[in-house]
Amino acid sequence: MAKAIDVYREWLGIAETARPLNYYQLLRLKPFEDGVPRIRDHYRKLNARVRQYATGDYAEASQRLLNELAKAMLCLTDAQRKREYDASLGRQEAGEGRRRTFEEILLANKVIDQAQLAKARNFAGAVGLELHDAVVQQKLASPDAVMLCYAESIGLPYVELAEIGVAEALVGTIPPTLARQHSCVPVMVDGNQLLMASPNPLVPDVEEELRLRCGMAVRTVLCTAASVNAAIARFFPRESAQAEAQMAKARRKPARQAAEEEEEQAPSRPAIAPEELVTQRLSYSFIAFNIGVVAAVLAQYMLRSGPIMQMWWSIMVIALVVGLLAAAGTFVVMMRK
Repeated sequence: MAKAIDVYREWLGIAETARPLNYYQLLRLKPFEDGVPRIRDHYRKLNARVRQYATGDYAEASQRLLNELAKAMLCLTDAQRKREYDASLGRQEAGEGRRRTFEEILLANKVIDQAQLAKARNFAGAVGLELHDAVVQQKLASPDAVMLCYAESIGLPYVELAEIGVAEALVGTIPPTLARQHSCVPVMVDGNQLLMASPNPLVPDVEEELRLRCGMAVRTVLCTAASVNAAIARFFPRESAQAEAQMAKARRKPARQAAEEEEEQAPSRPAIAPEELVTQRLSYSFIAFNIGVVAAVLAQYMLRSGPIMQMWWSIMVIALVVGLLAAAGTFVVMMRK
């Protein structure tokens, strides 16, 4: 049995004894630090240190602390959440200031140079892509570096799914079709918010659908397209997405249409051999001929008018013609079936 230790002091080197720690203390940052690169740098160093204890007697304590570090980083790199959190700590509102553009961050961080930026702009304009997607598709920089700059430019946090992982307990609450269509997976629950990882901010309609399903507000955290696709392939396989889509379609389908499709899907009757088909057609045609002859004779007999009725041979001719027409019509109809 592992002995009780103060993981904050022993593993993170935090001297403060008052608990609970705020996010700045937890990540060993100065109060109200605004630099996203610095926040992420501190997080990565502390995360690597705590992962050393991920196995063995302190595995459970390590996982809890990793989750705390991740929540702190995700909050402080989310522009809106950070403002709200800072206000709760007593920070005076000083205005957000001008946020740097994606292009400015790319150049300032030396992710690409001016020539590469111009190339990406041209490609994005030619094919109708967002600039960050164009930089990735042109392989001008690594997807991680590009998404970090993009996340900072729009004020959202960035996560590495391989590091934080998918919240497997929440997978069952997310429709596979929605996860695949909008490229999103659940990361964690932070307070009363569900954090969904995606390469692009989720649209309000998707956030609202997830809120109704999960019973909590939804916020986007950005990740690379490759990492979310790998997570979707693992946790939301295409087979389950297709099954759910068929079930949803069946629920919306009118009863009559469903019955018709069920009838179409029913086992078909055994195929009849060509020789049997010819015999069957001839048999029905012969029956139709006889019925036609008899019906024509009876009809003329009942009329009993006109000179034509005084000639028995004319009665037979008319009856034969009617019978032949009935037989021919029956044969044609049988051929079309």
